[in-house]
Amino acid sequence: MTHEEAREFVERWKQAGPALEKVRRQELRDLVYAEHSEQIDGLIAVGLLHSIPSATSGLIEMQRIFSKARP
Repeated sequence: MTHEEAREFVERWKQAGPALEKVRRQELRDLVYAEHSEQIDGLIAVGLLHSIPSATSGLIEMQRIFSKARP
């Protein structure tokens, strides 16, 4: 691949990336849970299976964020 071909390839992906993301988001919005419940539940199960439990509840972090936002 020449330098010019590589540059053109990158430019095409700069345009295609946002368009593909728009399609992906629309497909997720239009998804009917009842028609895909097994696949969705399977993905959630995989996420839970490989997740690492948090050492904290997140309450301290949340309080820190809220205190910074306080006027």
